[in-house]
Amino acid sequence: MIASASSSIVNRRAALSLTTALVGAMAMPRLARAAATATSARVEALIARMTVEEKVGQLTLYPDDVRPTPRPINPDINAQAEAHDRAAFQFTEIRAGRVGALLGGTGVALGRQLQDAALQSRLRIPLMFGADVLHGLRTIFPIPLGMAASFEPELAEQTARAAAEEMTAAGVHWTYAPMVDVARDQRWGRVAEGSGEDPWLAAQFAAAYVRGFQGKALTSPRSVAACPKHFAGYGAVSGGKEYNNTDVTERELRQTHLPPFQAAFDAGALTTMAAFNDVDGVPASGNRHLLTDLLRGNMGFRGFVVSDAGSAEELVQHGVAANEREAAALSFNAGLDMNMGGGLFKRELPPLVASGAVTAARLDEAVRRVLLVKEALGLFDDPYRSLDPARERAGIRTPAALAVARRAAQRSAVLLKNEGGVLPLRDGAKVALVGPLGDDPAQLDGAWAPWAKVGEGVTLAQGLREAIGKDRLMVVKGADVDASIPGGLDAAIGAARTADVVIAAIGEAQSMSGEARSRTSITVPASQVALIEALRTTGKPVIVVLSTGRALALDPAIQASDAILVGWFLGSEGGRALADLLTGVVEPSGRLPVSFPRTTGQQPLFYNHVSTGRPPVAGEPLFFKSAYIDVPDGPAYPFGHGLTYSTIAYDAPRASAAQMAWDGSITLSAMVRNTGRRNAEEAVQLYLHDVSASVTRPVRELKDVRKIRLAPGEAKLVTFEVSRDALTFVGSDLKWRAEPGAFLAWIAPSSAAGEPVRFSLNAAS
Repeated sequence: MIASASSSIVNRRAALSLTTALVGAMAMPRLARAAATATSARVEALIARMTVEEKVGQLTLYPDDVRPTPRPINPDINAQAEAHDRAAFQFTEIRAGRVGALLGGTGVALGRQLQDAALQSRLRIPLMFGADVLHGLRTIFPIPLGMAASFEPELAEQTARAAAEEMTAAGVHWTYAPMVDVARDQRWGRVAEGSGEDPWLAAQFAAAYVRGFQGKALTSPRSVAACPKHFAGYGAVSGGKEYNNTDVTERELRQTHLPPFQAAFDAGALTTMAAFNDVDGVPASGNRHLLTDLLRGNMGFRGFVVSDAGSAEELVQHGVAANEREAAALSFNAGLDMNMGGGLFKRELPPLVASGAVTAARLDEAVRRVLLVKEALGLFDDPYRSLDPARERAGIRTPAALAVARRAAQRSAVLLKNEGGVLPLRDGAKVALVGPLGDDPAQLDGAWAPWAKVGEGVTLAQGLREAIGKDRLMVVKGADVDASIPGGLDAAIGAARTADVVIAAIGEAQSMSGEARSRTSITVPASQVALIEALRTTGKPVIVVLSTGRALALDPAIQASDAILVGWFLGSEGGRALADLLTGVVEPSGRLPVSFPRTTGQQPLFYNHVSTGRPPVAGEPLFFKSAYIDVPDGPAYPFGHGLTYSTIAYDAPRASAAQMAWDGSITLSAMVRNTGRRNAEEAVQLYLHDVSASVTRPVRELKDVRKIRLAPGEAKLVTFEVSRDALTFVGSDLKWRAEPGAFLAWIAPSSAAGEPVRFSLNAAS
């Protein structure tokens, strides 16, 4: 059976055009364009009446002391605020017009009281309530890295829409998401918050999240303003160490790290967050070239910039400001509009304006940007939008949201290995579920889920009991995450010997990834490796279900398991979704958005590295090549890898023409076949390589993906249309360009598979 597959996984009208991404020739969405160009008589009238103190109040984002976050997010935030800035004092400050936005609070009843206080101020400017909701408020979706493994931006858009519905039911107007940093060093804990190592894939997900959060109309009480972060280059921190400096050229910054931000802005995001790191020696929160020249000049951003928590104050620790007054002046004049965390702007901006170190015009500019976003949210017309008690009662953890969470979790898991077809589980098989992460309700959500309630999510043990029945399932812990337990190995071995198959639920605890969770060794802890080694002595098939917030270097004992399913942290419905996959109710379809290394020492490791003068060549000795002498070259599992329960074959790709006209296009195609006995869903990936350019180019670059369904024996012709836009890069002059010459193209199941077809781009006539 032969069919054709040419529809992309993304809405092609929303796809990022890299040719125009950073040269300022962009067409902003209607919402962003209106906010950037409209003259609001209401906003201008307010600015004309405001005192300096009232203006500065709009530029400070305080932690919500009336509705503190259930689980502390960043303990330093409150320490940076004034010691007396507690709930009663906060109400006083709001009534005085000296607070414009609050961070981290949810709840309608107290939210209405806070908004009441704002409307008692002299100018009646409403508050804006923000929260860090990266992958769900109470209904928790897979961590963003897991969502990226779906290779389905439209699914991420659905999870963001569901999260926005829940956030707005709880009184939130603004979310500090998506995190769009391209991260290539798995030692960095915040890999979990983003979409992986590839800028094209990250851009697709960045735009999708913004569309989902903001909905069709930002004024809707069911929409929240997005805040892509962290601008910019944070994913390039040296050594994968949190809050560290970076060493990235501007060409690399523009080509790798800025396109996901541009995609988010093009999708309508009106706020962004400055990063902790420096760029070329200047911290992002005080970097005028970054926040003004690039962000507003080249990229056309017209919203406002908020600091990360305390990042403006930290200019002193960076050593670029002698004291907090200098830090305030440097950051504000660089283009930072709102300070998150402490009272830096409140303390320092009024005297800076009085002295002329900060101009009144710059102060008004920042206030205007903030008020225009509040207006875009509809807060002036309806200050109590998203503060409906009835919606709060009915809108949290709805059946619809939980259904989206289950589907997202199903499609985020990645099957790395399946020797002998041990998966899906055989009907009637007795299963021993062993490991510290099999039935621990506190290990389901991953980083940035402070509103999640332990016990609401479904563990793997619960999911399997529902799927196969409790009589066929034995659950034994065997070991703690990072320590052995008395009798643990003996109990695990005993359970394994009475079972037909063993499922080992191992990996990272959720506290091991996320912000401030950098690791020097990205391995599974030794206590769990010992557990796997003990289980293997029984001779029973061992299936590893791996919880993780990053790519891990897997111990040989783990790699020798019969099957490995990467479960990331899948959230509220993760246990049911994993049970669906393990039992074959659902076919695995996820793909790796990060390269799994052989060893930590390979970091940073990413597939789209540039060519060197001495690349390793398959079948040739590695001596005097760009390689390590103690480990084979390349990853253990490459970017894009993921198996189905069937077998898939790719024919060699073909080009519709050997030459592409400068203003033309060609079609690349390949036949993809299901040669197995089960239905399958395949992520067909298009990679390109510029054979000879004016600067070194990546060995491969992902340019598009098609997800196709194949019945047993079915074949589909998968086609991609390629134009000059897909061949562009940032040249040594920092401009986006395409150059005539030869290109290679792969249509393949991963970044390390397939054979190429060659075509050429002709020069302009």
